[in-house]
Amino acid sequence: MRPKARLRPRTTVAVLACSLTLLVGACGGSDQPDAAAGKTADGPRVELTIATFNEFGYSDLYREYEAAHPSVKITERRAATVDEHIKNLETNLASGSGMADIEAMEVSWIYKYLAKADKFVDLRQYGADELSSRWLDWKVAGATAPDGKIIGYGTDIGPEAICYRRDLFAKAGLPTDRAEVAKLFPDWASYFSYGRRFKAKVPNSAWYDSAVLTWEAMRNQLIEAYYSNEDRYLGDENELLVRTWNQIVAGSQDGLSAKLPAWSDAWTRAFRSDAFATMACPGWLLGVIQDNAGSFGKGKWDVADVFPGGGGNWGGSYLTVPTQSTQPEEAAKLAAWLTAPEQQIKVFKKVGSFPSTVDAYDAEQVKSQVNEYFNNAPVGKIFINRANNVILKQHKGPRDGEINQVFTDALERVDQGKQSPQAAWKQALREAEKAANTRVGN
Repeated sequence: MRPKARLRPRTTVAVLACSLTLLVGACGGSDQPDAAAGKTADGPRVELTIATFNEFGYSDLYREYEAAHPSVKITERRAATVDEHIKNLETNLASGSGMADIEAMEVSWIYKYLAKADKFVDLRQYGADELSSRWLDWKVAGATAPDGKIIGYGTDIGPEAICYRRDLFAKAGLPTDRAEVAKLFPDWASYFSYGRRFKAKVPNSAWYDSAVLTWEAMRNQLIEAYYSNEDRYLGDENELLVRTWNQIVAGSQDGLSAKLPAWSDAWTRAFRSDAFATMACPGWLLGVIQDNAGSFGKGKWDVADVFPGGGGNWGGSYLTVPTQSTQPEEAAKLAAWLTAPEQQIKVFKKVGSFPSTVDAYDAEQVKSQVNEYFNNAPVGKIFINRANNVILKQHKGPRDGEINQVFTDALERVDQGKQSPQAAWKQALREAEKAANTRVGN
């Protein structure tokens, strides 16, 4: 789901052309100095740019904010993909110019910029300390630097549950009611154990879609994965990481994985078959399942209010204000407004992005949401519960992304039968060590 439009150069506060209405009247005359100087009746014109990616669902909110603040004009620069957005962000950050007044950042890579917190406004200057109670604690922690600076306001999150095929569970003699299914998976050991039981009964179907996506779900629950809290690369010193690897590769060897490369055409097509029975699914993935499975999967898929080991999160973003902004106070105000509970509820209704603000969970529009495709599952209540079960923020070191790619590539090779688990692990350790020792910025 990381799934390309080139971002335009950053706009600056400039003199605005008169509107047609003003031109018909007295536009440009000596009695209209404010209009000619880039002002409105309410004061100087403020132009704010916001750089996003994919779909944040903000277009209606921009117009609403402008209506309430007539002196403000908002321009969105939306990249088609996360990678394109990051490329532009990195280029403009390095050059010292060109960044938007507000830059969106995804949860899986904001850690890189916490190490460069001096390049972003400490939002505590504009009331972040007072606002922080809006969000789940772990969401605030994700944008807080070691010295206490808060560089981002939380947008959405991706609390995880377990999605499952009711019909395939029935074939295996497993419960199909979501409340009973939730009792099956208190931890990952039980999840894999039931997978082997399922495989014995339904040999032509796998238990889950992909070793890589299951690894992501499990790894994200570790407080320390590749780095210690002091940014020391851990490698095979981390017994929990080693245990996670061993559980995943044992699952592949026992046929629990459908061996589908995530987001590939084969993975997409598999939803219209009996290829696998379960998957770790954040709220946004329900839409992916529905789109891919179509009429074939309606009534077959369900979602249980459980995630092995407690809570897990996959996805979500933040809004940051770079120090390059010439109007940081106005940008911080807009970022705070866009991420307020009222606006998060509107975005949830429009594009399904699950709120990170606790007050949003009391809103009827959120807590009463039901998904008809998933057997009328009460997904509002389910994902509120799942969000409240996420209590830990994983520490990510300076080369976390590159190192994780090394391990996921290794798991992909094992899953596809291209390399033994032992050889893949040794290769991953060598490559990860090299990546960890590469100076940040190279």
